Amino acid sequence: MPNIEEIRYKIANNQFELSKHAVDQSISRQIRLQEIREAIANSQIIEDYPNDKYAPSCLICGLTKTGKTIHIQISYPSRPLVKIITVYEPDPQKWNNDFTIRRNNNE
Repeated sequence: MPNIEEIRYKIANNQFELSKHAVDQSISRQIRLQEIREAIANSQIIEDYPNDKYAPSCLICGLTKTGKTIHIQISYPSRPLVKIITVYEPDPQKWNNDFTIRRNNNE
């Protein structure tokens, strides 16, 4: 499991890049870069994808200063620049009340 403190450090020090998908999603979902930064600063890792297709990554759940919950999929901090893969506001139908655990389809 990656270290959330390393991820926060890299984001705070501009050691990150956004995938084209993350840029497209942030625009279409109206999530500003500042909100992504705020959410990562107040976040926890909720899922780990060590065998992800392109590189190991994890899903982070964080809160903006206005209290908006954002999920951010990000590469492990072992790379010189962490990559933000995608960003979205979680669907309450698919997640528990604090958006940290996926609901089973039969719940």
